[in-house]
Amino acid sequence: MNVLGKQRDFFTRQKTKDVSFRKEALKRLQKEIIAREDDIAEAIYKDFKKPKFETLAAETQFVLAELKLTLKNIDNWASPERKSASLMNWPSSDWIYREPYGAVLIIAPWNYPFQLAFAPMIAAVAAGNTVVVKPSEVTPHTASIISEIISAVFVPEHVTVVEGGVEVSQELLAEKWDYIFFTGSTRVGQIVYESAAKHITPVTLELGGKNPTIVDETASINLAAKRIVWGKFLNAGQTCIATDYILVHREVKDKLVAALKQNITKCYGENIEQSPDFSRTVSKSHYDGLKEMLVGEEILFGGNSNDEDNYLAPTLVNEPNLDCKLMHGEIFGPILPIIAYENEDDIEKHLTNYGKPLATYIFSNRKSFQKKIINRYSFGGGAINDTVIQITNKNLPFGGVGASGIGAYHGKRSFDLFSHQKAIVKKANWLDAPLRYPPYNLPLQIVKKIKHLF
Repeated sequence: MNVLGKQRDFFTRQKTKDVSFRKEALKRLQKEIIAREDDIAEAIYKDFKKPKFETLAAETQFVLAELKLTLKNIDNWASPERKSASLMNWPSSDWIYREPYGAVLIIAPWNYPFQLAFAPMIAAVAAGNTVVVKPSEVTPHTASIISEIISAVFVPEHVTVVEGGVEVSQELLAEKWDYIFFTGSTRVGQIVYESAAKHITPVTLELGGKNPTIVDETASINLAAKRIVWGKFLNAGQTCIATDYILVHREVKDKLVAALKQNITKCYGENIEQSPDFSRTVSKSHYDGLKEMLVGEEILFGGNSNDEDNYLAPTLVNEPNLDCKLMHGEIFGPILPIIAYENEDDIEKHLTNYGKPLATYIFSNRKSFQKKIINRYSFGGGAINDTVIQITNKNLPFGGVGASGIGAYHGKRSFDLFSHQKAIVKKANWLDAPLRYPPYNLPLQIVKKIKHLF
């Protein structure tokens, strides 16, 4: 692909190695995003009626916060980092040098189409790479404005956008990149990983999974319901770290269901379809898939829909069978299954039935129970007595484990993710111990003790 060749030539000229060059580019990007924030919100609304509040909070302001943090710290992050020398290397000074990988490919998803294109791109640029961004074709208006912003800020040899569908992604993945960052489904992530493996290209895969929320009998039920409703139906459930299903202690199940219904109505009104605060399902195919999941299920609340507008109401489903379509894979929509459990063996049966999820949430006032779930089960991240909020702290890594992803980013971790960490030992010349050189005259008993010097 010609664009990749041009970016390789640009990178070879070493211009992106200059930290001041990176900073100036990011400052221009910051200015452009601020100037076009209303246009960005309008584009995302055209794609799937995302409320402007959610667009500002989870898309543009999220990206601007990442930019601000990066610009404040980039000089420090890019500087060589001094490390303690081992006794075997004494006298020396030991360092980590962070260098860019080179040509980076970022494949962004449709659910947070602006944030998940720009957040990794900012880090890749800050680390000194060239970047090709492939936005999702499912959100064409957002893809268009992403292209406009990037073309206004960067020369294409540095950062550019390539739009298109599956065939374009396949063409891009056939090339040899120096790093690939992909956000999307586990199924497509496997394809990306396979393509990268052909060239031994390092990857970050931000995927998903069936994220459980566990509500035990000691939980503050009304507050739990309020926070679950917010995290689940944000973006109409199209959030990779949203609750996928609830496991609730049978003793408090009815109380939780009543509180969930009450809080859905409180958030979105009696006529949810008319609420300006509830998004639509992004595409007809995804919408049809969600409706198909509901066939034959017992609906406790919601379930109503509008085919003309891809509208599916927040829907509570009672005790779905583990073998049904609803529980087979990640739902990624405004459907929330509720399953009762009797004891911790029931919890284990459900949590071990699926791969390692991207998120797990625990609502409990028992510290021993919280600790047991955190230590017993593997998952990307999560929260106790809340949902989704772990993503908002730039000091915390965001990423999956196992089938839910490879690698983690946000804050300084994003910069490090797109940087090769080169170890350098600067050895002094004023002393050169003869012990390491042949002929080896050091007694073997002393050699065995050398390990303590590393």
